[in-house]
Amino acid sequence: MSQLGATITNEGIHFAAWSSSARRIWVSIFDDQGNRELDRLELQPEGEGVHALFVSGLAAGARYGLRADGDYAPERGFWFDPDKLLVDPYALDVDRPYAYDGRLAARRGEGADTAPLMPKAIAGASVKPLPALPPLFRPGGLVYEVPVRAFTMLHPDIPEKQRGTIAALAHPAVIDHLKRLGVGAVELMPVTASIDERHLPPLGLRNAWGYNPVTFMALDPRLAPGGLAELRQTVATLRDAGIGTILDLVFNHTGESDRLGPTLSLRGLDNRTYYRHAPDGALTNDTGTGNSVACDHPIVGKMILDTLRHFVSHAGVDGFRFDLAPILGRVEGIFDAGAPLLKAIRNDPGLGGRVLIAEPWDIGPDGYQLGNFPPPFLEWNDKYRDDVRRFWRGDHGMVGALATRLAGSSDVFAGAGQRASRSVNFIAAHDGMALADIVAYEHKHNEANGEDNRDGHSENLSWNNGIEGITSDEAVAKARFDDQCVLLATLFASRGTIMLTAGDEFGRTQKGNNNAYAQDNTITWLDWAGRDRALERYVVLLAALRRAVPALSDTHFLTGKADASNIPDVAWLTETGAPLAEADWNDPSRHRLVMLLGDDGGGRLAVMVNGDRRQCVFTLPAREGFEWRPAIEATAVDLARPLPGRSVNFMIERGVGTARAGKGA
Repeated sequence: MSQLGATITNEGIHFAAWSSSARRIWVSIFDDQGNRELDRLELQPEGEGVHALFVSGLAAGARYGLRADGDYAPERGFWFDPDKLLVDPYALDVDRPYAYDGRLAARRGEGADTAPLMPKAIAGASVKPLPALPPLFRPGGLVYEVPVRAFTMLHPDIPEKQRGTIAALAHPAVIDHLKRLGVGAVELMPVTASIDERHLPPLGLRNAWGYNPVTFMALDPRLAPGGLAELRQTVATLRDAGIGTILDLVFNHTGESDRLGPTLSLRGLDNRTYYRHAPDGALTNDTGTGNSVACDHPIVGKMILDTLRHFVSHAGVDGFRFDLAPILGRVEGIFDAGAPLLKAIRNDPGLGGRVLIAEPWDIGPDGYQLGNFPPPFLEWNDKYRDDVRRFWRGDHGMVGALATRLAGSSDVFAGAGQRASRSVNFIAAHDGMALADIVAYEHKHNEANGEDNRDGHSENLSWNNGIEGITSDEAVAKARFDDQCVLLATLFASRGTIMLTAGDEFGRTQKGNNNAYAQDNTITWLDWAGRDRALERYVVLLAALRRAVPALSDTHFLTGKADASNIPDVAWLTETGAPLAEADWNDPSRHRLVMLLGDDGGGRLAVMVNGDRRQCVFTLPAREGFEWRPAIEATAVDLARPLPGRSVNFMIERGVGTARAGKGA
């Protein structure tokens, strides 16, 4: 099969596109500004669905689009319309952002040529592949979720022209912040070119998250005005600082949406192949966005694999997070952990060793697949998120669930003889309430989205300040600060991979909006000038502790068995220092426990959790020749005195006379 897309040679450009049912396909060549169509040349069938043509005299920088003709019968899944200019699915660059216009969705014969409304693909010169370096990020590290535009739009140290771009992530001020937090990898929310949903422009809104792609390889010019080279350089700069890069990619749907959506690329080339359909010809919608990509089709699987290889070999990324990942494993609509595409990703020599993170749910039949992805896929763990929130909200009977989540969620990930957790532990993400809002808003406030507060989840497991009966602003602020601290301390005390969304370390707020996808404004832009520096300092201390105690980031499941130093890898204790008995585990009113982790040096780390509102004296077991010391000296506690209610505290056991650790920053 010919290489798809635009391939540049010394003599010209070879264009190739795939369609199983188009009768004719053309390439339209445009002027240097992408405004005037200079030529329209028909590609020739080569067999196996490939249409190709070599055009001599063209060079890198040529702007082009595709057109296709065939049956037009939307009720049967055919949308061919040569008046619709289509973006090449293999385009590596586009000359302008997408902008929704109702004329893009006009029926055949009812609208004008859409070329003036569409970005043009830019044929780019081949880029020398990067050396195949292993990923920096390892399971057990800290993933830092970054909305690229919102992250730096208000950053005072970033030059104004650079704010909101991928290049801004390489600024020394950003890198310094990431290093202080101990970030193992930044996870960039979608940076490929996307289009607004059709209901947003009339509301004066635009998609701020980017989870509405058109094609899969071309970067959004607003986020990467320097194109692939900008991403490549930023990834290299982050790597030099010891920080990996993970791309959040959307292969489950595209911005062509449902039957009322625009025709932009895949729909106009071969709608029935690229998207899944019901037997009656209707688009399948396992995503909630109007369509589902047919990831089980070989040509679609090839396009996805080619996309992943492109970003590894030409940008040097560490790996990928897959949005609504069960769709990648659906075979004829049914999820299969052994699906050909998932198997191909794992077995690919250039991809199998990358960081692979699945969002393990979609809204289709049997769409909740937490724990069912094959290794080495890591998985977003919403059970962790929900159980931690329930515990700190004060729900009864949660102490056992909290212990399970702290220990790596063996109930989810220990199946089939697996010895290590694949959990990505998180308390808040881009989707849902910000961490600061969890402790400040009992209900969502999505009025700004223009849907009368109907959108977004109604159950957020959140609470308003956490303490009933407090009235002063100062008391409310302190209660909310303390609750953010316990949530963050719980996250950093959890075994396995952890994820923090950018800004949660310093109290970002979306004013209760739990579905802020359409808020490209100060609702989502991080307020660097007004950030809570005390909270940020605390997170820096937690990060230092996590780096100093490898037992916290270890992904192996705990057994309770002793090692060579006769110290078990974990013991679960009551506040009195006694082992938690069955009655304690089953006590619905219990809100306290101690996780006692053994470390490689023969010492132990005590994580003392007081979820009760009352103070409590904690007692830790003593050993001759050892002593308990504050694990974070800047937030030292005294075991002889009651520890505050709703708190997480850390003590570390070291041999008498050994050097102190965990001083923090």
